[in-house]
Amino acid sequence: MSDGGVNFSWPIRVYYEDTDGGGVVYHANYLRFCERARTEWLRSLGYEQTDLRTEFDMVFVVRRAVLQYLRPARFNDALTVEARLVKTGRSLLVFEQVVWRGEEKLVEAQVEVVCVHAGQFKPMAIPEQVRKRIQNGAVLSGNSAQTVK
Repeated sequence: MSDGGVNFSWPIRVYYEDTDGGGVVYHANYLRFCERARTEWLRSLGYEQTDLRTEFDMVFVVRRAVLQYLRPARFNDALTVEARLVKTGRSLLVFEQVVWRGEEKLVEAQVEVVCVHAGQFKPMAIPEQVRKRIQNGAVLSGNSAQTVK
């Protein structure tokens, strides 16, 4: 299965703590930036991760991440991180993510996320009502930082 290809965008400002001694974003921090965009995407659908854990005894965990670094981001850059759901499975979500500085593409990533039982960390099916909302791509209004393309 795949979704409708809706891009969700989230703004990120590069702080000093995100950089190495040369003022360049440390490579692992792009994973954090991508995580923030996916978290805000989920929030835009009306789901807080803490509520999913409480209501469904589930959490989403990263199973695999592949990143290609194209250009460096630097201290104080204003970035945009896109997240696009490209595949859904019984317990799997696959995202394509891009980090931009204006019109300049900095990083491309593919991230696989699995739904697991919160206590056991064993894969479980994404609850049907959650799956339907994800697949419908129902982005709720009220968050001015998100954009849908």
